[in-house]
Amino acid sequence: MSEANQQGPGPTEIHDPRLRFEFKRAAIWIGMVLLAAGVVVLAGPLMLIAGGMVFAVMLDGGTRLLGRVLPIARGWRLAMVILATFAFLGWVFWWAGTSLAGQFGELRDAVTVQANRLLDWAASSGFFPDADFSMVSGQVVGSVGRVTSILGSAVGGLAAGLMILVIGIFIAAEPRLYDRGIAWMLPTESRSTFYEISDRVGYNLRRLLAGRLVGMAFEGVFTYVMLLIGGVPLAALLGLLTGLLAFIPNIGAIISGLLMVAVGFSAGTEQGLWAIFVYFFVQNVDGYIVIPMIAKKTVDLAPALVLAMQLIMGTLFGFLGLLLADPIVAAIKAALEAYAEEKNEPATETKTPPG
Repeated sequence: MSEANQQGPGPTEIHDPRLRFEFKRAAIWIGMVLLAAGVVVLAGPLMLIAGGMVFAVMLDGGTRLLGRVLPIARGWRLAMVILATFAFLGWVFWWAGTSLAGQFGELRDAVTVQANRLLDWAASSGFFPDADFSMVSGQVVGSVGRVTSILGSAVGGLAAGLMILVIGIFIAAEPRLYDRGIAWMLPTESRSTFYEISDRVGYNLRRLLAGRLVGMAFEGVFTYVMLLIGGVPLAALLGLLTGLLAFIPNIGAIISGLLMVAVGFSAGTEQGLWAIFVYFFVQNVDGYIVIPMIAKKTVDLAPALVLAMQLIMGTLFGFLGLLLADPIVAAIKAALEAYAEEKNEPATETKTPPG
């Protein structure tokens, strides 16, 4: 007996077809109202839950990958992945705190000097009279999106990150438990479809995030090596930031490129030109070689669609929405594709429920 049929009737089980039709129609309108209200009122918690689910997918993907070479119980594999993740994060923070702490100040000063030079040139040309970097940067940060109260301070950001980690660990430990809980609230005939959509979304997200991690590692290491060869200062810091910002397609590359060029010209014209070359070289190699190779194995998303979603999510939910825009687009695309395939299947075809 399939998993969908093993569960008993849920609270939404309605047998009268007329009542079921009216209930569905009312549920659509109520759902739209609740969705609009949730965007306004529950923006912070919703983004934390979404972040936890994305982190759970990453943990689940690592656990499954480890299972290919280490045939032990899933709980032990998940524990190893969690320990490796925390060890890596701890190493990054320790390295950034001990080796790169002073370089962050140098990076800020270099970017500020170069930005003020650019604004002085723009002011002398009549484009932005009486503008300085602090004023412009404040306007840019303010226009990215509203910052929810839970992310309004350093302590709030740390607490939000901890909540994402905890939610992700709980979901990754028993993913089917939460699937069954959601399926129980659906009508019986819709449960098989839900399980298929859930499996498709999880599969695509695992592949997307795995490809994104590979791309981040490539961009970070390659940028560091190239900048080091050209004598550009803060090569290690710029490589680390480039790799981390590569998680955000389109926008992350622009930000890392601006930082790279600003630091390069702070050291001299040759270093600045080399930084420009490194940026375009890395992005072209990544865009024409690495990303297409990864896209064949993962989820291929249209760049314009991702950028539009980033603008919308950044405006609605701030930085966290910008960070999660890509996985959310991939999840929506996978869900719609699975739903369309389910609806287009012949009525006589026997569907295999998820095991």
